Amino acid sequence: MITEREPRPDFLIVGAPKAGTTALHNALAQHPEVFMSAPKEPKFFLCDQAPPPHWCGPGDQHSQQEWIWRPSDYARLFADAPTTAMRGESTPFYLWSRGAHRRIAEALPDVRLIAIVRDPIDRAYSNWMHLWCDGLEPESDFMAAFAREAERVHAGYAPFWRYRELGLYGEQLAHLYQHVDRERVLVMRYRELIDDPTAAVDNACRFLGLSTGLIEQIPSDNSRSYAEPSWRTRLFGPVIRSGAWLGQFAPPQAWRAAAPPLIRQLRGSGEVHRPLLTVEQRTQLIKVYADDVALLTEVTGQDFSQWLSTEPRGSFRQRASA
Repeated sequence: MITEREPRPDFLIVGAPKAGTTALHNALAQHPEVFMSAPKEPKFFLCDQAPPPHWCGPGDQHSQQEWIWRPSDYARLFADAPTTAMRGESTPFYLWSRGAHRRIAEALPDVRLIAIVRDPIDRAYSNWMHLWCDGLEPESDFMAAFAREAERVHAGYAPFWRYRELGLYGEQLAHLYQHVDRERVLVMRYRELIDDPTAAVDNACRFLGLSTGLIEQIPSDNSRSYAEPSWRTRLFGPVIRSGAWLGQFAPPQAWRAAAPPLIRQLRGSGEVHRPLLTVEQRTQLIKVYADDVALLTEVTGQDFSQWLSTEPRGSFRQRASA
């Protein structure tokens, strides 16, 4: 006899941002035994049953309108799930958030977590690219934007602006394992989703106790076409940032309808791949992450030394088409 279950998730895709969480979420959403939340990123466990902080970065106040912080609203996301379905949601900032680790452990003692990690340098570059190509990042030089993190954190920017900090997976997993048994945490690699997506999804399915061999194609992630610095970015960037600020005073769907035409103008026509990081840039950034990569290797028992290479790896689209 099937009994009614509480409306809450059985698993979470917890991170990292720009590491393929959207692609895995969309793939699992196709699985007949799975129910994925809509929206994809409710961000519930980033909050402590209270509204999110008053973030002040470009677009932050508009975005935080969509954060789900009331327990009743969060439960409603899973109310329509079939009784036998494995229920999940994907908020890639959970891996970064120490508070989320504690809240998840307390609220969901049996939950399973999937953490997708990516070369932290490529992840940070993709993070900057996402905001730059959406017109929200005013700094056209990645290295300069990376160097401004402390200043922006101090000013109260939202978590997505932490280009460096979001890639410190060793510290994050070490803390997560203090709250969640490591047997309930699957650490995947971004490269697995590109190099062999079917096997990667099946690996996730086995971990979740789902049937394998049912998902043959993984949707592409949310990569952006590169916006080359030009008169377009100088003209439309400030307009987009002003509109995003004004968006906090209107329903979220209003700015979502107004933004795409402006973003298309900012990017221009045609598909433009982002430039790869130079050897010199990677060499400089490797020094930032080397200690945490060593910690990640120690914590997981897996070898991540390839991330210390000066060879850039490119975006999802670039690697998938190589």
